[in-house]
Amino acid sequence: MTSEQLRVKRWMWDKTLSENAIMRHMEMEGLETHRWKNEPGAKYPAHAHDFEKVILVMRGSITLRIPETGEQVSLNPGDKLELPAGIMHEAVVGPMGVVCLEGHRKSSA
Repeated sequence: MTSEQLRVKRWMWDKTLSENAIMRHMEMEGLETHRWKNEPGAKYPAHAHDFEKVILVMRGSITLRIPETGEQVSLNPGDKLELPAGIMHEAVVGPMGVVCLEGHRKSSA
């Protein structure tokens, strides 16, 4: 896996938009979208998905790590991660917890 596979973008939308408006925008991009949150320090063991996963951090932070390469990326409010299907990853929630909007796009394979 190369770092080009972890696509992180800074949120460029109007920050006055509601979470519902942002979810509608993500759904218009073809994503099945939901909101989730976790408490500080929550951990997700290594796993992969059979769909593209898009995470948009609204509040707090979360760090994702790719066990195979040791690559990691920390996401903060306004960061959007596009994680391709099949990429093994693990995550740790930051000290303030995290609130995210998450979208799934089925793989075309």
